[in-house]
Amino acid sequence: MSTTTELLKGAAELFPGEVVTSAHVRHLELPGAGRFALITLDNGLDHTKPTTFGPQSLANLNAAIDQVEKEAAEGAITGAGITGKPFIFAVGADLKGVELLARHEDALAIGRGGHDVFKRLSSLAVPTFAYYNGAAMGGGVEVGLHCTYRTVSASVPAFSLPEVFLGLVPGWGGCTLLPNLIGADRAVTVIIENSLNQNRQLKGPQVYELGIADALFEAADFLEQSLAWTASVLRGEIEVHRPEVDRGEAWDAAVARGRAVADAKVHGAAPAAYRALEIVSAARSGDLRQGFEAEDRALADLIMSGELRSGIYAFNLVQRRGKRPAGAPDKALARPVTKVGVVGAGLMASQLALLFVRRLEVPVVLTDIDQERIDKGVAYVHAEIDKLLAKGRLKQDAANRYKALVTGHPDKAAAFGDADFVIEAVFEDMGVKQQVFAELEAVVRPDAILATNTSSLSVSEMAAKLEHPERVVGFHFFNPVAILPLLEIVRGETTDDASLATAFAVAKKLKKTAVLVKDAPAFVVNRILTRFMGEIQNVIDEGTPVAVAEKAVEPLGLPMSPLVLLELVGPAIGLHVSETLHAAFPERFTVSENLAAVVKAGKRGFYVYDSGRPELDPEVAALLKQGDRVLTEAQVRARVLDAVAQEIGLMLDEGVVAEAQDIDLCLITGAGWPFHLGGVTPYLDREGVSQRVNGKPFLAPGVASVPA
Repeated sequence: MSTTTELLKGAAELFPGEVVTSAHVRHLELPGAGRFALITLDNGLDHTKPTTFGPQSLANLNAAIDQVEKEAAEGAITGAGITGKPFIFAVGADLKGVELLARHEDALAIGRGGHDVFKRLSSLAVPTFAYYNGAAMGGGVEVGLHCTYRTVSASVPAFSLPEVFLGLVPGWGGCTLLPNLIGADRAVTVIIENSLNQNRQLKGPQVYELGIADALFEAADFLEQSLAWTASVLRGEIEVHRPEVDRGEAWDAAVARGRAVADAKVHGAAPAAYRALEIVSAARSGDLRQGFEAEDRALADLIMSGELRSGIYAFNLVQRRGKRPAGAPDKALARPVTKVGVVGAGLMASQLALLFVRRLEVPVVLTDIDQERIDKGVAYVHAEIDKLLAKGRLKQDAANRYKALVTGHPDKAAAFGDADFVIEAVFEDMGVKQQVFAELEAVVRPDAILATNTSSLSVSEMAAKLEHPERVVGFHFFNPVAILPLLEIVRGETTDDASLATAFAVAKKLKKTAVLVKDAPAFVVNRILTRFMGEIQNVIDEGTPVAVAEKAVEPLGLPMSPLVLLELVGPAIGLHVSETLHAAFPERFTVSENLAAVVKAGKRGFYVYDSGRPELDPEVAALLKQGDRVLTEAQVRARVLDAVAQEIGLMLDEGVVAEAQDIDLCLITGAGWPFHLGGVTPYLDREGVSQRVNGKPFLAPGVASVPA
């Protein structure tokens, strides 16, 4: 029994739930090029269940290569290829099994097993070809890198090395082979930059342009064209020329650029990007054996790290829990929505109108206090549709249809009389919103849903004076609406199941991640962020320099610093939410006099950007009144994390959401908190903050952590 077989057999025992991929070998006669062996990767399921590589799957591919290797040695074949099932090539390692691993040596076996199988493709006695016919990620990309040649379909929608995004490195050849194929700079773009930009995907033509694939063919006859091209290569009619890789200063510059990207995204808080860059840096020597060994070590170390477990936990939240919201009513109770009304025509309302018309493809009508505002809102939507058309993201007929569906009317009765779902996006004031709902109830049908986009106000209070408060539901989007996936769906005290089910059905059509939240002040994201920002503001007010307070939370690797986030949200909105929460929980939420002064002065934030970097605005500095208590970065960080842990514990006690997992899902999808934190509760558990503050961790052992 070979070492590879032993490794994979041992690993397979640790992956009891693996969805096994078969590797079928069939033979083709290529005109003028002899007999050719084609391996097809297929897990027997449709394209909604992508092909992955667990230990048994790797063993199956290993067995297929055994057969092909024997045929090649005997001269029975002139070449070998590998492709996938319809729409899918392969999407890498089976993460469900990775999260079960509890020993470093088992993690090391996974890395070595993948290398031992894949590298056999490069050592066959005949040329090998990878045909990227569909989605290819991680190990799916890497198995092709071990081949002599590669083709790609023009219709491939997703091609990436996403490992760094999850807290791993491309550990089956990616970090070593890719820079040696396309150069270090392009490799850094794929491995580091794309991965840390929310796992940005390449399309088929980009794969070809980068030099990863040697030929590009249309989807309709991709495999036939690839095989014809293969025959030409084997006959010597086509010779593949690849640019020489620059192994001089350009290599160092590429690695330095990768570090700058990683620093900007994770601020040194997550190790994966830096481990990947170490391997890319060393790959300049072209020593594949040394590179593969470094990948094995990095993969094993990272698999046993808390960051990777948090990354897998976060991935599972988004992919599974996000698609099956906890506590949502039976979807059969949902009522159809054939027309949508939007109260308001400002920027937020116009963004909502654009989203509703694109996803629901039903009439959307806006109202506002005068025709000029309505016209401006409709014009915004039409202009955004034109931009999508210009970028090729919409066809002309769809653009025309969407424009025709979006209209405005100053009379609510005429606008909303036949609407099924009306959402308000007006000024964040209880009196204003109650008045809007009273006006709406007088003109809409008795079963029409009335939704509010409030970010912090009580949905129950908003509905209290209505004749039918049961059809009022919170429908809180996050800005920018087109980008952030989260939708906090708020159940008021009287909201009925049919209204709630309709809200969840609409959210699904909008392609949003819906989380059911209790009608509590500021709901989830804004409550946590306000407590987080409040502690930063408190330490500044007490005397800690702004720069120290900001730098203190850099180790979390958040998408932006607290005061840059405040600028994005708007100081006035931040102040309003802090006032709302102070009224509800005065013992924990403060209202900063300094923030109030910044708002009163009409400042857009604390910073100016004259040098291209954020610097404290001298006018804001002159407004600040600080005490004499100066904290260190470590003291600030501890205070902020303690406050966040306390607030989350209280929210769970209050039943604001079903579980800690929903808190994390909200922070990931609504505030962009990084996967390597798992949202936040795994990080608080790992750092001992949860235990210190609440006397217990938020998550059970083995959830977002290495199993005991």
